[in-house]
Amino acid sequence: MTETLDTVRTVLIEALDLGQRPEDLHEDTALFGSLPELDSLGVLALVSALEDRFDITVADDEFDADLFETLGTLTRFVESKLATV
Repeated sequence: MTETLDTVRTVLIEALDLGQRPEDLHEDTALFGSLPELDSLGVLALVSALEDRFDITVADDEFDADLFETLGTLTRFVESKLATV
């Protein structure tokens, strides 16, 4: 998961223009509700950036708060999408 985690972390920082360094974000770092930048527009920007970077498609019915709970849950979701490609 390390390579995917590193890439998701980088995409998150770039898409939301976060001031954090990649090493400041860990698997258990809370996202939705903890990052003010991750509002409804931020979610769309992040998902679009993940789709572009990983060449995946996220369906509308896959969006829920659990997906964006932590960096780890988001990374596991991306890995599950990559496994089906």
